Amino acid sequence: MNFQSRHFLEQHIADTLHFYAPRAVDPEGGFFHYFLDDGTVYNTTHRHLVSATRFVFNGAMAKRHSGLDAVTDWARHGIAHLEAFRRSDGLYAWTVDHGQIEDATVMAYGQAFVLLAQAHAFSVGCATRQDVEAAFARMNDAFFSAVDGAYADEITPDGRLLDYRGQNANMHMCEACLAAYEFTGEVRYLDRAEVLIERFAFDLADTAGGLVWEHYQADWSIDWDYNKNNPGNIFKPWGFQTGHQTEWAKLLMMAHQHRPQNRWVDRAVHLQREAYRHGWDAQHGGLIYGFAPDRSPCDTDKYFWVQAESFASAWRLWRHTGEAEFLKQYQALWHWSWLHMVDHQYGAWFRILGADGRKLENTKSPAGKVDYHTMGACWDVLAVGGLDD
Repeated sequence: MNFQSRHFLEQHIADTLHFYAPRAVDPEGGFFHYFLDDGTVYNTTHRHLVSATRFVFNGAMAKRHSGLDAVTDWARHGIAHLEAFRRSDGLYAWTVDHGQIEDATVMAYGQAFVLLAQAHAFSVGCATRQDVEAAFARMNDAFFSAVDGAYADEITPDGRLLDYRGQNANMHMCEACLAAYEFTGEVRYLDRAEVLIERFAFDLADTAGGLVWEHYQADWSIDWDYNKNNPGNIFKPWGFQTGHQTEWAKLLMMAHQHRPQNRWVDRAVHLQREAYRHGWDAQHGGLIYGFAPDRSPCDTDKYFWVQAESFASAWRLWRHTGEAEFLKQYQALWHWSWLHMVDHQYGAWFRILGADGRKLENTKSPAGKVDYHTMGACWDVLAVGGLDD
């Protein structure tokens, strides 16, 4: 396959969307969120905020770039259903079941994706500028500390702000702010993205040996032990996450497009190189999930999103620097993913494989997946350009 072909990427996006459309749409509202490998919906009533918002992203991106009839109304359909998650204080609950809030916890990670969804919905006429502003303001009021230059992480259903602090929600808030800036042109969103970049990709990363660590105490001192016995946690994994190094590299390059700073490019190059140095599986291929503070592997499973985000960042770095190592990374990631991660029988990507590429489960898309990372990475490469026809 010519992985540098525009036609290849567009066709792969279409094939992935075909897995979800039309079976993903719940005519009674929103989308189904749980799919087996063959597309069977294995839970028809449960909804997760991350899946709900990512379906909006997928729909808006497809409408802007793909024009596929089967998904052109996804953004509008998805934005309308987000109301099912809204609490009385305007913040969004973590999960819904049978149309009622199940887990009223307010996660900064989820609120960041609400902003991302509103920004993308605005770009296709399914939300207003005020909707974007409100999502940003809610997140600001609930979680942001100007002194820390960062967002806290979790508010319990009874209103207590927990002491845990993490980078993951802040990284996706940076992503959401960049999208809000791109679509509205309002500089405050880019300013906030810059605050988060400086705090996490520089200040805090420098305290962790130049890489982005996941977990912190309330005073933003590093917590080296949080979830150490649970390294495969979906939203709060232990260790240096290979894919989060490259995801920050991608965000740094995106921000550089809007506000050029060579030090951002230099840090993106550093994060990408270190992710490959410690994360590439020389025996089996592909990038592992995470490595420990001493840089030894701590989770050698292969996750779909790690490969996808990393080929997107590699392409951005290749197009900007012209350094062949990044093109080789892009090709190697696609080659391994095409052989192992992409489901050529039913479509979309498997979520997780063993180190040697063996299947570990038959759930194609549990809560949070919906191939937002894989299609998003393809759309990002298309946006950067420099592809063959």
